[in-house]
Amino acid sequence: MSDIITLKENRDFGRLYKKGKCIVSPVLVTYILKNKTNNLRFGITTGKKIGNAVKRSRSRRVIRVSFRNLSDNIKTGYDFVFVARGKTPFVKSYVVEKAMKQALVQAGIFKEGSV
Repeated sequence: MSDIITLKENRDFGRLYKKGKCIVSPVLVTYILKNKTNNLRFGITTGKKIGNAVKRSRSRRVIRVSFRNLSDNIKTGYDFVFVARGKTPFVKSYVVEKAMKQALVQAGIFKEGSV
């Protein structure tokens, strides 16, 4: 199994915004780009439009849990940036997980499995 690494550098986010494939849903925007490693790397962005610190933290937490739940069924060697939208802090975690799975299936990098 590959490692899951968190993106922290601004240049990594910028590269995904410019060159990555963008998939939009009502609760989540997903940017996907192939990397040169055998690891899954992901970052989360929550802007001030989402709300106060409590809502932004909840959004990040829900997105992080959804990604970890789906990570076993994702092909390795990709970078992801998930951008929270206005609805994200108000929906249940399974809604975010469903939107994330749909985005990954649409991008063709979700391995069909038991999930």
